[in-house]
Amino acid sequence: MSTTGATADPLAALGSLPGVADSVESVRKAVDRVYGHRVMRRRSNEITSEAALRGARGSAALSGADWALEEVRRRSDFSGDDGARTVGAALRLTAEAGQLLSIWRQSPLRVLARLHLVAAADKAEHVGRPRRAGEPVDEPLVDLPLPGADETHGRLEGLAEIVIAGGSAPALVTAAVVHGELLALRPFTSHNGLVARTAERIVLVGSGLDPKSVCPAEVGHAELGQDAYQEALRGYLSGTAEGMAAWIAHCGRAVALGARESTAVCEALQRGAA
Repeated sequence: MSTTGATADPLAALGSLPGVADSVESVRKAVDRVYGHRVMRRRSNEITSEAALRGARGSAALSGADWALEEVRRRSDFSGDDGARTVGAALRLTAEAGQLLSIWRQSPLRVLARLHLVAAADKAEHVGRPRRAGEPVDEPLVDLPLPGADETHGRLEGLAEIVIAGGSAPALVTAAVVHGELLALRPFTSHNGLVARTAERIVLVGSGLDPKSVCPAEVGHAELGQDAYQEALRGYLSGTAEGMAAWIAHCGRAVALGARESTAVCEALQRGAA
């Protein structure tokens, strides 16, 4: 989605695309279901912590490190191979996201730079800033054409303007566009998928849709699978009404599945099984 020269509320029209209103309503019902669970009233901090762990595991899986949940839970050292470093990066990003909510609406580019710095855990010259012309991008599981650095910078600025301006678009629509645009642009030299999914989480939490961060969309994206993720992303990249609606619906299903996951955790805690 090109955001350059956008209108005051360029995302609002996406909410009227065929099927999007149904996706928004389905997500709202799924979120309300978990927030209405009696366990949430007494043990919401536990649900939030568990959702963070499961969300990080799901995001890492989509970046090629598909570990069992219990392996993620028990490990303390993530400095080994590429898979371990990916899981470690996902966990760090999940922890960092909550610290950046107040900054996002004022300075989204600053937040994205911080997320990349946290994910990379490196002080290399290319970390924490958008890539420059000629710099390669390490994102092997995202099979999309890569925009040039100048186009990327321009579209990032446009995306930031939209976030700062706010608007009337549903939180799901905004989160889906932020997620899709960052994956389309891959503005950093690495960890773009992890950063994009964390940014989606920040929008969903900061918007008030999921204020306690208990509906991890990353869980749903992983459950829907890499192939469906790529196909939906291609729809986003097409820029067509059908493609955009399909991507938003895909993100909606992911959030609903994340909510279902936390509802199951609530049920397990209620039974005394977790």
